[in-house]
Amino acid sequence: MTTTTLIYIALLLTTLVGVIGAVVPVVPGPSLILGASIVAGFLFDWDKVTITLIASSVVLVMCFAIEQFSGIWGAQKAGASHWGQIGSIVGLFLGFFGLLPALPLGGPLVGMFFGPFIGAVVGELLYPREVPMGERFNISFKAGIGIVLGSVIGLILQGLLSLFAAIVFAVTTWHLGLG
Repeated sequence: MTTTTLIYIALLLTTLVGVIGAVVPVVPGPSLILGASIVAGFLFDWDKVTITLIASSVVLVMCFAIEQFSGIWGAQKAGASHWGQIGSIVGLFLGFFGLLPALPLGGPLVGMFFGPFIGAVVGELLYPREVPMGERFNISFKAGIGIVLGSVIGLILQGLLSLFAAIVFAVTTWHLGLG
């Protein structure tokens, strides 16, 4: 195998890690795919990787937008207040760093899924409402579920978009790296 082929195989593996990273919050996803496209541009020729550069750039921007708005969308659909949304952000950070007392085990990935839920529920419980505590808890629980579901839907969309970008990369550059 030539050096170019080995580098190309490494770029293909990088795009696969990028697909995984799109759904695993700790690993950078679409940015890895764009990075592989840029390296391919240096390696092969910019004219030959234009399609993959455009596709991976668009996917990166779309995934960023989805990541920013999916939890908010889920919160709004569930009727969460700004307190619940802020609580979910605080819960995300606390969960990621393992600072939630309910999550001493499981690491940052578990904390990143349960932290926003716990934070949203606490935020909604703290939101001043003139309703009985039982109803407040139901509203808070619904908001927490909405935020988590919105985030999960966002992760699925990011994974599908990243898979598309990785496929475009493989299809448009296959003849360059292994040909």
